[in-house]
Amino acid sequence: MATVYSPNEEFHLKICPGDVGRYVLLCGDPARTEKIAAYFENASFVKSNREYTIWNGTLEGEKVSVCSTGIGGPSTAIAVEELIHCGADTFIRIGTAGGMAPEVMGGDVVIGTGAIRMEGTSREYAPAEYPAVADYGVVAALADAAKEDKVPFHVGVLHNKDNFYGQHSPDTMPVREELKAKWQAFLDCGALASEMESAALFIICAVRRARAGALVQVFANQTRRAMGLEDPMTLDTEAAVRVGVDGLRKLILRDREAR
Repeated sequence: MATVYSPNEEFHLKICPGDVGRYVLLCGDPARTEKIAAYFENASFVKSNREYTIWNGTLEGEKVSVCSTGIGGPSTAIAVEELIHCGADTFIRIGTAGGMAPEVMGGDVVIGTGAIRMEGTSREYAPAEYPAVADYGVVAALADAAKEDKVPFHVGVLHNKDNFYGQHSPDTMPVREELKAKWQAFLDCGALASEMESAALFIICAVRRARAGALVQVFANQTRRAMGLEDPMTLDTEAAVRVGVDGLRKLILRDREAR
């Protein structure tokens, strides 16, 4: 697919084919890219423009990259599209989330099998009836890594939305009743945690025939707090980063064995 507006490089990421590896770790916060790249061998800074910061390195002898996406589906879509233009075909999001299910504690990791598409970006790719699901091989590699790393984790469905404060201050929104009713319905259906990027990632990768997975570290759980249960809060993402990198290592080795 041709670049848009810029004939020699991707318009937003400012990269060209060959500048990144086929395996890319994604995170929202540009500051987290260096933290993730510290796990790479031969880590090197590539580019930074707007919310997008990219580092390269190697894992198990394979060229890999990490790229920040900013917050939400639209900026994630731009990053993933342009990374695919440049040769990437496998993505793992390492993010953060708020807990939903009562059994999910602050500090736990949630590995997404799918995402609720209560956001707008994915609707400009696929009809609402099409599910946003992760690649099974990526999910399996992440779950195996979490077990080996002895990190508390859950596997299941992530809730996605566009309005952060619609979740946390629904009563201030004119559509308060709709927001609260849907939140309760998704909770009743077993959604584990809420974030803002995985639905777009999963749908884009389905459309572009790429692989995608996502894991998020839970900061806190408003459901537990509302129930009067212990609600520990953590702002540390180290566990998710470790599981994401170790999961990617496993995926690289499994791909190599399959070939």
